[in-house]
Amino acid sequence: MLFWNVFTQVLLPILLMFGSGWVLDRRFNLDLSTLVKLNIHLVVPAFIFFEVVTCQLGAGESLRIVGFTVLVVATMYALSHLVSWGLNYPTTDRRSLQMATMFYNSGNYGIPLMTLAFPGTGPLLQVFVVLTQNVSLFSVGILLSASGAHSGWRNLLPVLRQVSLWAVSAALVVRWLEVPVQDYRWLWVPVEYFHHALVGVALVSLGAQLSQTRARQNFARLSWALSLRLLGGPVVAFLFVRLLGFHGETAAVLIVSSAFPTAVNTALLAHEFEADSQFASAAVFYSTLLSMLTVSLLIVVLKFPGTTAWL
Repeated sequence: MLFWNVFTQVLLPILLMFGSGWVLDRRFNLDLSTLVKLNIHLVVPAFIFFEVVTCQLGAGESLRIVGFTVLVVATMYALSHLVSWGLNYPTTDRRSLQMATMFYNSGNYGIPLMTLAFPGTGPLLQVFVVLTQNVSLFSVGILLSASGAHSGWRNLLPVLRQVSLWAVSAALVVRWLEVPVQDYRWLWVPVEYFHHALVGVALVSLGAQLSQTRARQNFARLSWALSLRLLGGPVVAFLFVRLLGFHGETAAVLIVSSAFPTAVNTALLAHEFEADSQFASAAVFYSTLLSMLTVSLLIVVLKFPGTTAWL
């Protein structure tokens, strides 16, 4: 009964939203390139700016969550590097495996899930996971995605052009200088509306991306990506919540956030920079479907009476 409640109340709404994008693409053949640009250059930056400006979490706890997320990303990078080295993958395959395991869907999947599964604590903590993931993805992730198209210092050019990084910088300046940006209605109202659009727009984009995905992949490589992302992620997170001293529901939220499927934006970036977009899309597709089971089970375990007290 607990599993069914978690699935229907938390994950099924997300499935229905990206399913809508799938149906729309099948019916109207949506322009994926336009959806990519809408997400990367408008909706995601607005979301980050809004959340950083309005966040009420203390600086110390915020930095601990950022540090936790960085450690998870770095560890997943190391694990995927070891796997690809052990299996003698070429450079392009190694980078695609790293992208699929390092960056997880903390925003358009994680925010609504945390709101439903851990109301109050979940969304508040998830903001800083999203922030760290986005900064990492739109810096390290772009370097990995664009490395085949550029060389040397030119790898930095796509990073510097990313609106999300400028949105983070602008939000930090606003907080530091205590600029009353909410009073500037001409600016704040559009930002707020774009912020609220993230979940719907990104999940519809995910559905369209999955609709256009060819499932014919190297399933051996794909299985490593799925195993590391969906199973390795929460194991690594469990070790780091213990190491950094997180307890109770906070620990549970961080463990669940590390079990999320591969980030949609990895496929969007692969499409944008002409990397291995088919593998990236397949990793997003299969990890999202499988996460309906794995994340549901993990939430059930962590919500079992007495578990959060033990954490």
